[in-house]
Amino acid sequence: MKLGQVLWQGRLTAAVFEEGLARPIPGYTLRELVERADREKAGLTEVASRYAMRGHEHHEPAIPIEPREVWACGCTYEMSASFRDAEHGTREGFYRHVFTAPRPEIFFKGTSRVCVGPGQKIGIRRDSKFTAAEPELAVLLGSKGRVLGYTLANDVSAWDIERENPLYLPQSKVYTACCSLGPWFVTTDELQDPYKLAMSLEIRRGEAILFEGATTTAKLGRKVEELIEYLLLANPVPAGSVLLTGTGIIVTQEAALAEGDVVSISAEGIGVLSNTAGLVG
Repeated sequence: MKLGQVLWQGRLTAAVFEEGLARPIPGYTLRELVERADREKAGLTEVASRYAMRGHEHHEPAIPIEPREVWACGCTYEMSASFRDAEHGTREGFYRHVFTAPRPEIFFKGTSRVCVGPGQKIGIRRDSKFTAAEPELAVLLGSKGRVLGYTLANDVSAWDIERENPLYLPQSKVYTACCSLGPWFVTTDELQDPYKLAMSLEIRRGEAILFEGATTTAKLGRKVEELIEYLLLANPVPAGSVLLTGTGIIVTQEAALAEGDVVSISAEGIGVLSNTAGLVG
């Protein structure tokens, strides 16, 4: 099942998406629907089917959830670790060590305050000269880290700020419109194997393609369950939160985002997440 949100009767409302149309779920946001399913100890698809309208309507997908928390992982793809070692000039493969070490890199990306949905503006910090798109597979979490579904994410990052000093990571990663999610979540009964997804990234500037890249989640160096296990250690992340699993596509300096660039992330079985970049702050 594809579950997300639409703007219905003036408010964000959970919806089931089927063949380009939506069936709103009146009275619920997706986060509220997740919380109800948890309270009832029922499946999310079961609860969504019970309350969704029978008729289909034309609606563009909005942000699929306003997450309570967003957490993100780094160096989960070998390419990402190698790039960061080369970029930072770190000795003895520091980021490679992060890639191979038992404990993964996990950091707090923010809350719904920094998140946007399909078609909304993603942010470029005014104090950054190299803000990059980072296409990622994202996981919707229920209570106790139960995996409810998958969507696409753009972990927009000011790479030059982190390059200046790795301890500046929060300023590189956490700011207005730094996280895009969408177009909807595909529940686990429909997307049973998250490690066979072909993902691609395209950045357009006007009519020109500025950057193209592709990867597959088969190259993800850690299992989703492992990432969640470490995330939850002494950290009871609430239901309705989202975990970003890391990027396997590295954008070049020449493709640093500029105002008006259109960033599109695609994955088979999920769809397309497209946003226009703009200055924030």
